[in-house]
Amino acid sequence: MRFAFWRRTGAMAHKEALHLSRDRQAVYMALGMPVLLLALFGYAVTFDLQRLSLGLDDQDRSPTSWRLGQAFTASGAFEVAGRVEPGDAEAALRRGAVKAVLHLPRGLERDLQRGQPAELQLVLDGADGNTAAIAMGYAAGIVQAEAERILREAGAVGELPIQARVWARFNPAMESAKFIVPGLIAMILAIMAVLLTALTVAREWERGSMEQLFTTPVGRLEIVLGKLAPYIVLGMVQVLLVVTVGCWLFDVPIRGSLVTLFGASALFLACMLGQGLLISVLTRNQMVSVQVGMITSMLPTLLLSGFVFPIENMPVALQAFTYAFPARYFMQIIRGVMLKGSGLEALWPQLLSLAGLAVLLVLLATARFRRRLA
Repeated sequence: MRFAFWRRTGAMAHKEALHLSRDRQAVYMALGMPVLLLALFGYAVTFDLQRLSLGLDDQDRSPTSWRLGQAFTASGAFEVAGRVEPGDAEAALRRGAVKAVLHLPRGLERDLQRGQPAELQLVLDGADGNTAAIAMGYAAGIVQAEAERILREAGAVGELPIQARVWARFNPAMESAKFIVPGLIAMILAIMAVLLTALTVAREWERGSMEQLFTTPVGRLEIVLGKLAPYIVLGMVQVLLVVTVGCWLFDVPIRGSLVTLFGASALFLACMLGQGLLISVLTRNQMVSVQVGMITSMLPTLLLSGFVFPIENMPVALQAFTYAFPARYFMQIIRGVMLKGSGLEALWPQLLSLAGLAVLLVLLATARFRRRLA
């Protein structure tokens, strides 16, 4: 009996693999689209600040004010777009000519030479709050470093009695690519896996070939597992491609075990493929399946997995809601393995959660699959 079950499941998997091999468009989409999306989003989405257009209002016109302006541009975070007159700063920000204006007041060098406090002002375009916040951090560091240099040259202060040295573990240079690319891998795998299987049963219903399956002794679970098996294999090829391209193009490390990474990826793919198959079973329509699949795969992965927004910052009720989505667990796993070098001793709760969700989604798809025409 057990042998007959696996023989029928294997026959279904072979049939689905033949369909998949003949559907070149689906194969190209499954293997080419993830690499294209990873390269596109990996280069386009960044939280690093580079060459932010800066308007310079230097009213002092002294060597000290010139060095302060040079310090801003030398960091690479700011790029002087031109000089701005005092009354034109807000107009320049409004029309988007510059994103920030640095005001260096008259008497700046004189006040510093006398040991008096001197002030400069950086006005930022706050319409893009994220960029403005990052720019404020860069500016604060530049001004502090330049102030210490000026004071040391003047002999006003010696070695500070207390020094704070801060660094970031796992991503010392705070490169956004190392934060974004693992999340992009999870999002791309989720979308492609759901879309691939969201069309399977719906396609069979629309083509009328589902009736032929009903005349065979193949059971519901055998049909579901047989349809999932080829896509699991194809999905693992996707994982290999996107991980390789992500590490090659964006220099993202893999500090942990590849076995753990690919094992977790297989569980995550099983979850998302099961979700896509469940959508296909429920809708029985390819167009509706694609629409529902895109919404239920992309939005939770983007918004509720910790990819962009920390889960800890969400309302408590929404935090509880995130436990229902596989992307939450896979996001922790892939960042833990690639960036932190975490192993099974740290990630086993997430792996168990993925395994449980995979079994649940496959069983739901099987339960909703009915061997009848209506």
